Amino acid sequence: MKKIEAIIKPFRLDEVKEALNELGVTGMTISEVKGFGRQRGHKEIYRGAEYQVDFVPKIKIDVVVSSDMADKVVSIIAERANTNKVGDGKIFVLPLENAIRIRTGESGKDAI
Repeated sequence: MKKIEAIIKPFRLDEVKEALNELGVTGMTISEVKGFGRQRGHKEIYRGAEYQVDFVPKIKIDVVVSSDMADKVVSIIAERANTNKVGDGKIFVLPLENAIRIRTGESGKDAI
């Protein structure tokens, strides 16, 4: 099993979510997060004064899938979240040792 964590721009969420649903991903967790990468935030002007926005709002998507499905999920996220602009985000793929469904006690692939 693999855990895929993707940090994307908020306005790309619906497109990514729909594509993952079409692929057969049965569940995901979404979090509103803030952060920065190489871009180090950006500057905005409010009432004539310029100020630095250090932490940019992003969406974090967590998905757990079988190992054979991980590459497809990563490519779908990368394709649908891409705007060809700075700050599109990152995707992290982590090995997952086990998953347990609390209600039934199922574990492994049966739990996802």
